[in-house]
Amino acid sequence: MATTTTAPTQQLGALDRYFKITERGSTIGAEVRGGLVTFFTMAYILVLNPIILGGVPDGTGNFLADGDGSQIAAVTALVAGVMTILMGVVANFPLALAAGMGLNAVVAFSIATIPGMTWADAMGIIVIEGLIILILVLTGFREAVFRAVPHELKVAISVGIGLFIAFIGFVDSGFVRSGAGTPVQLGIDGSLGSWPILVFVVGLLAAIILTIKKVRGAILVAIIGSTVLAIIVEAIGSIGAQGADGSNPGGWALTVPQLTDGWGLPTFGILGNFSLLGSFRNIGVVAVILLVFTIMLADFFDTMGTMVAVGGEAGLLEADGNPPKTRQILIVDSIAAAAGGMGSVSSNTSYVESASGVGDGARTGLASVVTGIAFLLAMFLAPVVQMVPHEAATPALIVVGFLMLTQITGIDWKNYEVALPAFLTIVLMPFTYSITAGIGAGIIAYVVIKLAVGKARQMHPLLYLAAVLFVVYFLQGPLRSWIGF
Repeated sequence: MATTTTAPTQQLGALDRYFKITERGSTIGAEVRGGLVTFFTMAYILVLNPIILGGVPDGTGNFLADGDGSQIAAVTALVAGVMTILMGVVANFPLALAAGMGLNAVVAFSIATIPGMTWADAMGIIVIEGLIILILVLTGFREAVFRAVPHELKVAISVGIGLFIAFIGFVDSGFVRSGAGTPVQLGIDGSLGSWPILVFVVGLLAAIILTIKKVRGAILVAIIGSTVLAIIVEAIGSIGAQGADGSNPGGWALTVPQLTDGWGLPTFGILGNFSLLGSFRNIGVVAVILLVFTIMLADFFDTMGTMVAVGGEAGLLEADGNPPKTRQILIVDSIAAAAGGMGSVSSNTSYVESASGVGDGARTGLASVVTGIAFLLAMFLAPVVQMVPHEAATPALIVVGFLMLTQITGIDWKNYEVALPAFLTIVLMPFTYSITAGIGAGIIAYVVIKLAVGKARQMHPLLYLAAVLFVVYFLQGPLRSWIGF
């Protein structure tokens, strides 16, 4: 009897000590729930990545995986699962990774399609970028740049990301759409008249009420409940998906919630299909350097902003505004970038949707391990995962966006020297749909203002370098034209 009762206790004790679950005010149940919430809010990448990467021919006319989207989805899940588990085990931080949205579009539409470029060449560029980022982390440079950013700008980054993910939630759900004569509008022609939007509204209200009532697993309960509602609505109404050509605007945004057979054996034929030097032969050294720089700068600062935002929401930031084990977080993120290229599924990066799991109680790397395991299972259960529509998952982003926005009181709005750069950082993230653009605008404005008021000595020298790099980043279009690329 003694052996059977003490062994599980000892195991749980070891798990608790390794991940510091009790120390961080969490429980194993909360970590599991948080990990699942994070998975469901970012599982859309298993649908979108194959669409983006699999639907475009490279510069030689060939399609990635010969157009086999299921293979791209399987490898996307594999790399995301392994890297997210690595983040949890090595950095003990509730941060999940997967193929980066935006970065995958750059690879598909701006790199792979260059005349003469192959998918292997394009993925080789991603591997190069990831290795360079890793070197910058190991030398301490990436962490030094991050620590040079003023505390209030870090707060602004976190707040801006909160506003950004809330905007993503509203757009992905179809609650907010592009309008006729206006950049955005409410629903369909100013109306919320569709069943999928109703599912989103019900899910959002449920998530809000459950959060206010402090129900355990509030966000996960809302996602599951909304998914069940969506399946019932689709079964009765046969609504179908929105068309890529704008047809059926009242349909589901991406995934049609239907019961289906979820088992299947994945294939991984595109693993390792990359060429480190092929791009240099096909487009030249200067063009490759510019492409690597563009992707690297986005990767460099996106992760910094994301880990601050997630750490702030979890209450894990240290006195200087940095999360614990910053270097380990950045090392895993850098390895993930290269791993995405090696897997032919584009650069993998930290997901700001991880904040949704934190919003549901996740505080340690155990949540990341749970998310990673869910991704690995998704290789076999992709149809089951794809039953969860955007309209059921995105309410989590709205609620978490609100929670992150509450940090705005940490900015001294009466001090214009820092308040204006903070303002630009916050508003430009959703307005440009880019975390990097918001961070870049804030840093440039901060440096220019400090120089203008004669307080140059108050700035860390690395801020000057960051500002110059962002100027180059924002001018990459003219620079490409100048070098004839």
